[in-house]
Amino acid sequence: MRVTIMQRDIEWADPAKNLARAEAAMLHIPADTDLIVLPEMFATGFITDPTPHRGQCVSRFPRLNPSSESLSWMRHIAAERGCAVAGSVAIQCDESYRNRFYFVKPDGSVAFYDKRHLFTYGGEDKHYTAGTERTVVEWRGVRFLLMVCYDLRFPIWSRNHEDYDAAIYVASWPTPRIQAWQTLLHARAIENQCFVIGVNRVGSDPNCDYSGGSVIIDAKGRDLATCPMNEESTATATLDMDALRAFREKFPVLNDRDEYIIKM
Repeated sequence: MRVTIMQRDIEWADPAKNLARAEAAMLHIPADTDLIVLPEMFATGFITDPTPHRGQCVSRFPRLNPSSESLSWMRHIAAERGCAVAGSVAIQCDESYRNRFYFVKPDGSVAFYDKRHLFTYGGEDKHYTAGTERTVVEWRGVRFLLMVCYDLRFPIWSRNHEDYDAAIYVASWPTPRIQAWQTLLHARAIENQCFVIGVNRVGSDPNCDYSGGSVIIDAKGRDLATCPMNEESTATATLDMDALRAFREKFPVLNDRDEYIIKM
């Protein structure tokens, strides 16, 4: 499984420009990539209050209406390149807003996860509705857990019940807390015996500065691929499933995990 992460500088509330720039950058990624991963709210930047931008950059598609600009674009890229495309966008679903992480396959099929842990410190909880279910997507023999930004701080929600092989965290994680981002990504990989794919943005918006730190990590906590700090860039790594299975069989940490129930 070949995974490419795209560390992007995102223009504030300008989906057309962001999608065009991301598509141009994809011309330089390996043709044999199986999965492309973009940051959180890659089309708009991290808009915690979507109401002023309604109709401009918040997708409106209850029941996955294919007219959504961002989702249609993801389907186009997936079909054209023959790979899956993943990343989160702000959507309006009925009367509520969701920070929705889409995983789009080349045949046009879509899986999604709605961000569970809304960033209350930044006011995201005042305008968005939290998700209530985890999502694991199987793609070309690898099971991916979908997570968004602040979810990274809550290890129980990410706990591996032997139901996934790689966890994807897409983010708009600001520079002052970048060490926490880097530390927690490695912790999630080690404690869950899984690959971790962390994709953060760079640049700035009206609220924060972002320095990136995008990385692909193996189950032993070793970096397989990294993006340079403070630069738009891509990086590609191969997820070796045979090596992962051998490591889990030799050192079966997950057999000793604690049992618990998550209360919603």
